[in-house]
Amino acid sequence: MPGSLLDADAVIGCPHGGRVTAATTPSGGVRAGGAAVATAAHSYVVTGCPHTVDGVPAPCVTVRWTAAGTGITVDGAPVLLDTSAAECFTAAFVPQGPPVVQAAQRKVTVR
Repeated sequence: MPGSLLDADAVIGCPHGGRVTAATTPSGGVRAGGAAVATAAHSYVVTGCPHTVDGVPAPCVTVRWTAAGTGITVDGAPVLLDTSAAECFTAAFVPQGPPVVQAAQRKVTVR
């Protein structure tokens, strides 16, 4: 599964323009370009989502990632790629669509 690594500096948004950030800070000894590599073990929240349904606010508040197929793990958790499957959800766990990755780590060097 090709793709770019997501790290703590990745710019991610919900499909409605909200900002996706890690609720738990990616940590550990694995860094890419100085930023910690993101894994499926981290929680992600959405802020500033303006989505409404029939005039009633229904903002995205969380993102759930499915990291599978890479075989690469950090501290036992699969790494996240910009191609990893994910879904944004409301507080009532209503699916809202996939997040939009605007920038991710482009080059990884293993030594």
